[in-house]
Amino acid sequence: MNEKVEKLISEINQMHLNYSKDYFETGKVEKYNLSRTISNVPVKHILNYRLNLHESINDYLMQADLDSIKYYYRVKTSESILDKIERYSSNSDQYPVNNWLNDVFGCRMILDAKELEEIENSLDDWQEKYGLKNWYRRKKEGYEGVHIYFKNKSNFYFPWELQLWDKDHIQSNIEAHKKHKRNFV
Repeated sequence: MNEKVEKLISEINQMHLNYSKDYFETGKVEKYNLSRTISNVPVKHILNYRLNLHESINDYLMQADLDSIKYYYRVKTSESILDKIERYSSNSDQYPVNNWLNDVFGCRMILDAKELEEIENSLDDWQEKYGLKNWYRRKKEGYEGVHIYFKNKSNFYFPWELQLWDKDHIQSNIEAHKKHKRNFV
């Protein structure tokens, strides 16, 4: 399983780079430094990125070598993005956009506890090898998973996320997401 997770990380990282170059490096869209706060990044810029990604992600996924890997993916809805912007804009402490809007594209893979532990032991090496933004284990309010972020060393590219879940935590993680991530519905 270790090889499949590394392959997924490698392919997502390459897709992220290819898509980001195709979107941001053509001169067709203005680039904004996402290491700045939301007051410096127009909402229209974020929503246009999301819409273009939604419309084109399958083209990139079909070119990736992922046929033997079981994973799930989604592009965050506009409503979810707007909800997140509202929540983070109201904080007295303002954080860089690329620290909290780091999951416009997200993948998820389900593993068993032993596989997850093996993966965690490899992630520091993979972070360096693939230039990942960061990774961490999140354990909070009924949710538990390992989060891995891709940004290809550019503050102009929106980060993407891969979540690794323990198969024994699927139901509690789904319930936690319903409770905390879908208030805008």
